[in-house]
Amino acid sequence: MFAGVAGRHWPGAEPVLPKLSHAANHGRLWLAAAGVMAVAGGREGRRAAARGLGSMALASLTVNTVGKGTVGRTRPLLDAVPVIRRLHRQPVTSSFPSGHAASAAAFAAGVAAESGTWGTVVAPVAASVAFSRVYTGVHYPSDVLVGCALGIGAALALRALRPPAGPRPTANRPVPAPALEAGRGLHVVVNTASGPPPLLTPTANRVRAALPEAVVVERTEDEDLGQLMETAAKAARDADGALGVCGGDGTVALAADAALRHNVPLAVFPGGTRNHFALDLGLATVEATADAVRAGRAARVDVARRTDASGRSPILNTFSIGSYPDLVRVRERWSRRVGSWPASVLAAVHVLRTCSPVTVEINGRTRDVWLLFAGNCRYSSWGLAPVRRRDLTDGLLDVRIVDGGRFARTRLVGAALTGVLTSSPIYTEATVRRLRIRLPDAGRPDAGGCPPADGATGPPGSAAGPGVHLACDGEVSPAPAELLLDKVPGGLRVYRAA
Repeated sequence: MFAGVAGRHWPGAEPVLPKLSHAANHGRLWLAAAGVMAVAGGREGRRAAARGLGSMALASLTVNTVGKGTVGRTRPLLDAVPVIRRLHRQPVTSSFPSGHAASAAAFAAGVAAESGTWGTVVAPVAASVAFSRVYTGVHYPSDVLVGCALGIGAALALRALRPPAGPRPTANRPVPAPALEAGRGLHVVVNTASGPPPLLTPTANRVRAALPEAVVVERTEDEDLGQLMETAAKAARDADGALGVCGGDGTVALAADAALRHNVPLAVFPGGTRNHFALDLGLATVEATADAVRAGRAARVDVARRTDASGRSPILNTFSIGSYPDLVRVRERWSRRVGSWPASVLAAVHVLRTCSPVTVEINGRTRDVWLLFAGNCRYSSWGLAPVRRRDLTDGLLDVRIVDGGRFARTRLVGAALTGVLTSSPIYTEATVRRLRIRLPDAGRPDAGGCPPADGATGPPGSAAGPGVHLACDGEVSPAPAELLLDKVPGGLRVYRAA
């Protein structure tokens, strides 16, 4: 096969394939492609670029540390290869397997897992790079084929460890909502203290540019966010309009509470750190939300409720008690010092090292748990705190419990690392319509959970103080002694993407 490729004339290949093969050295071609996707492809392009580079890194690690070190194959003789095709600098490592082919296949397969459009663009380039290694005489066809197989395997392994984003959840109860041309009647509260600062145009300015007749109020850290939401919701009701909100999931939950009480539709503009609820509605940008508002495109979605002695509040995404609230609490404390991702890693290490189970009574049954997670609607992904759901109107709470007990920490880490968490005896899943929770030790500093990071102290009940904490839509607070979780099926009108 190698001799057949070398002896055949390939029209148009001589000025292209050797340069393409050289451009792929050290992954330069794929780094450039990832940069183009990240800049021009929006959120989908950034996800595809990140998965492609991650797959390529795993494939390169496998080929260079295992493949070439295990099999020593001499490079092909170049006698049959025309001089014009040969590379200026010939590689000297083992011919088997082809690292270029592995990187090309891994990058293309990783990109295709996130975006079919970008995968279609990248695949022919990757195939050309793989073929160029035989065309230029530096690899046998079997080197390239095995390299491609290793690259695709690396992409599949990464996919198994971190599944790509699934289809957008359905909201199968479309309802009429005001079509607010130019945003007239829309009252928007922008929480400027939520999420990272914008790199270019402030989010409030983007809302004003997309909907020039909307009333936009920017909230600072010194203002009461709940009061601003209440005032805006009343104004939206009086104008037969809608309430808009820009911020993270905790900010959106406050807006949902005001929208429910005043019976106005809610327009969610993504502006926080993660924006899970906005993304579930298909609203990845401010402009996407503005388009839905102008078109009057809305649907009804479920709202979960948390009821305790302090009152009742909505939950749009998730509720949890145990290690996750502690992880959020520690991460937020450190994120301003070292950044979000390093803080997440440090917080996870801190939680695993220092936390202890929490005693919880669930529907009358007492148990020690590392984590109690409840999601608004059923989540399709697996794990301790899953992040994807397919239906926003199923009327259910998705409950996940990780029990404590003997060697629970070791078993939990082992189950997570080996991928058998869902079949572990310490892990329980259920879907219910209501959940009653009692915390007999709430408020006690020795009740479980995590001690304060870095020796932080605070008054009883503060986010920095000891004791049991809970997290609702990412917002951490001291846990009450008793609470009830239930659902309001289809209770909230929201604007959403087509």
